[in-house]
Amino acid sequence: MELEPLLPEEGELVLATVKNITSHGAYVTLDEYGDMDGFLHISEIRTGWVRHIERYVGVGQKKILKVIRISKTRKEVDLSLRQVSGEERREKLIAIKRDEKANSTLQLVERKLDLDEKTSSMYKELLIGEFETLYDAVEQISKKGINILKKLDLPEDYSSTLEAIAKEKIIVPTVKIHGIMELRSNLPDGIEIIKLALLDVENSDAEDTKVKIRYLGAPRYRIDVEAENYKIAEKALQTSIEKVNATVEKKKGSFSFKRER
Repeated sequence: MELEPLLPEEGELVLATVKNITSHGAYVTLDEYGDMDGFLHISEIRTGWVRHIERYVGVGQKKILKVIRISKTRKEVDLSLRQVSGEERREKLIAIKRDEKANSTLQLVERKLDLDEKTSSMYKELLIGEFETLYDAVEQISKKGINILKKLDLPEDYSSTLEAIAKEKIIVPTVKIHGIMELRSNLPDGIEIIKLALLDVENSDAEDTKVKIRYLGAPRYRIDVEAENYKIAEKALQTSIEKVNATVEKKKGSFSFKRER
């Protein structure tokens, strides 16, 4: 029995290759849907009158287009260029690049282990089922290691090879923020109190953050926080300074903090 081709959804952004141009618009193929045919009408190229279509689309060009109508009976897809915002285009291009990176990572694993197509597809389905996309899978494996694959029915050699290649190929971007703390204590063991308070914060790194503290000269200490985005970093920084403040003031010491860029 012949399987029905997978169709995109209305409103979905697709990557398309222009294959032919007429006076009424451009015929394209949808790269992510087995080169399914689609049509970009001249009225959907841009707002206003278009005299020369070739000024906006050319044969062989790849364009991010929006699906506006689908005829399931005729398997026809109508598309729009003018309805794609700049932000939507950027997000789609990022998603495409991530998919390419994830697939190239998995291809390296498949070649190294000499896996057949059926086995490779089965493993990919397990990863997508757990992480939603292949890029999310390899990114999380790069960040957190092989332990997050334990509940999947994957062979040990596949998991370990995937982890090694993901850590090499997927560099997870991070941001860094910092500030200066001033800590004082007049107690006989004040230096030890401050030292333990700072060590406690450094040793309490969350899974997605790194906290480092450097001595700048009494009573000043620099706290650096690294995380995958500013929201997480700011939250971790706030938690850390509140923890140090509470510990030091409980021991009758003083605390001040200045955020630096």
